[in-house]
Amino acid sequence: MAGDEVGAQAARRPPKKKTGGLTDVLEMIAAMPEGDREMAMRFHSIVEKTAPSLTPRLWYGMPAYAKDGKVLCFFQSASKFKARYATFGFEEIAQLDDGAMWPTSYALTTLGDAEEARIAALITKALG
Repeated sequence: MAGDEVGAQAARRPPKKKTGGLTDVLEMIAAMPEGDREMAMRFHSIVEKTAPSLTPRLWYGMPAYAKDGKVLCFFQSASKFKARYATFGFEEIAQLDDGAMWPTSYALTTLGDAEEARIAALITKALG
């Protein structure tokens, strides 16, 4: 019977309001704590400048950017998992292959000009 109660509660919830991918991403970034928010906005700007063809969307509650409907890269705030650093990462479609082993995510404690240049280069390479 417990499963029936859960299903009944889910049916009574109001439907989630659907908005656009960009709107969802910007709202998620705005809700982050200040340090994460600043890095996430800068990351978002880097993606917009470097790869305007990518589509912003939420992916597991994180800002992500998709190519042909598949997530290419994402930003994960430090606060999401109470970590000491934010994470910038790539998914399987990213063309970052370099031999038999290569990194697919990076820790970010700050996001300055040097990191911005490296992220832009990685995104460009990931696009193929």
